[in-house]
Amino acid sequence: MNQIFDFLFGQYANSSTIDVSLEIIAVIFGFLSVWYSKQNKIWVFPTGMISTAIFVYLLLKWGLLGDMMINGYYFIMSVYGWYIWTQTKDGQVTHPISRTTLKEKKISIAIFIATLIFVYVIYITFDKWTHWTAYIDTVTTAVFFVGMWLMARRKIENWIYWIIGDIISVPLYFYKGFVFTSFQYLIFTFIAIAGYLAWKKNLDNPILT
Repeated sequence: MNQIFDFLFGQYANSSTIDVSLEIIAVIFGFLSVWYSKQNKIWVFPTGMISTAIFVYLLLKWGLLGDMMINGYYFIMSVYGWYIWTQTKDGQVTHPISRTTLKEKKISIAIFIATLIFVYVIYITFDKWTHWTAYIDTVTTAVFFVGMWLMARRKIENWIYWIIGDIISVPLYFYKGFVFTSFQYLIFTFIAIAGYLAWKKNLDNPILT
């Protein structure tokens, strides 16, 4: 039993109680944010902002620039998404759940490519291109950037990006030694699948939802 415990949580031996507590709090609010997103509730944004603000601090402290930028971007896009989701006209939301348009698909591709270039430059500038995980960090950052932008605009395809990014992040964070965060992404994967199905049901039967 002790060997299993050490394998899972041994990397926290030199971590401060405050940092571990903050990571757990950030994970809890991250769960809430994804769950509210699945439910198509506005609370996705304030809960997400709390989680991402904590993770920005922790990831900066841990020197994980790519992951930090993801969460910083999440925070900014949460403000944007909060504004978009609250817009109404004649009592109806102006941005209901919908599919991406051709223009939005082109913008998604542009965001993906621009993010790859941006993260590469940042990693080179701060000499962080020293491990194979940097390549995966770059890709997951681009995937999550697109997913967050699409979620802010209430596009169902956002869940596809979340699912892909979450699946990659589970073993990645476990390898890095952040077990709680790895578990978070594992559960995120299942919630994202459920979110896609729930939003699809909304699109197929809008009156019933």
